Amino acid sequence: MNSPISKIGLDGRDFYVKRDDLIDPYLAGNKYRKLYTLLNTPSNRLKTIISYGGTQSNAMLAIAAMCQKKSWEFIYYTKPISKAIQNENSGNFFHSKRLGMLHVEIEHEYYRDFIASLRLNLDEETFIIDQGGAVEEARCGLEVLAHEIRESGLHVNSLATPSGTGTTALFLALCLPEYNIYTTPCVGDVEYLRSQMRALCELPTNLIILEPKRKYHFAKPHVELLHVWQKLLTTKIEFDLIYAPSMWMALLEQTKEDILYIHSGGVSGNESMLERYKQKGLI
Repeated sequence: MNSPISKIGLDGRDFYVKRDDLIDPYLAGNKYRKLYTLLNTPSNRLKTIISYGGTQSNAMLAIAAMCQKKSWEFIYYTKPISKAIQNENSGNFFHSKRLGMLHVEIEHEYYRDFIASLRLNLDEETFIIDQGGAVEEARCGLEVLAHEIRESGLHVNSLATPSGTGTTALFLALCLPEYNIYTTPCVGDVEYLRSQMRALCELPTNLIILEPKRKYHFAKPHVELLHVWQKLLTTKIEFDLIYAPSMWMALLEQTKEDILYIHSGGVSGNESMLERYKQKGLI
């Protein structure tokens, strides 16, 4: 079933929101789209899924949920993490472990080389998902999303989605050449984002990267981002606290036309992020 589209008002403007956050509590948003091919892969074709990245990753949680549904082993590699994170009883890392994820820490000095070696001597029943779900297989799920957008009959010419690796924005732009696709970097700067996307293919001309007016350290509490998130709550839709505020800030500051925002999901991580804001005395 197609995810619905909601209309919201924000700062005197109308926006539309593609409610991919409603697809599934854990397998929602752009991670559902990126994992679409694997979700439709017969369970007996694979045994193990391997991925890597940070402990606040929405992709990590979505992969854990998928692997539980498929009865696949899920191994997730990170750099060493603190005892506080290990002992958290909320947030993406906690829920991923509850879903059966096997977490393995790799020392900082060995991490890059270890990740680079993961594909050596892989067997046919093991599949690697790069950080953030940045794999060519993600294109299929985004083609489904593109079809839903075209079939919606919504008369807008611009879409928006925030970027980590940029996979969602890139494949949406390729699948929907008649639309402007806005995105903004939430991890690293504009050049980092372009390099991540160019590792998959050349950037299409309808992909528009909005450069933030200020750089915010990824996944760290910032009062400006909190204020944007709190403003978004007045629309009666909950957005994630890590990616969405940066994208909405850029849209409000740098665009004027009607826009369909693709909800990326990720709201399961808000519980632990709000706790960090409280610890910083920002709430």
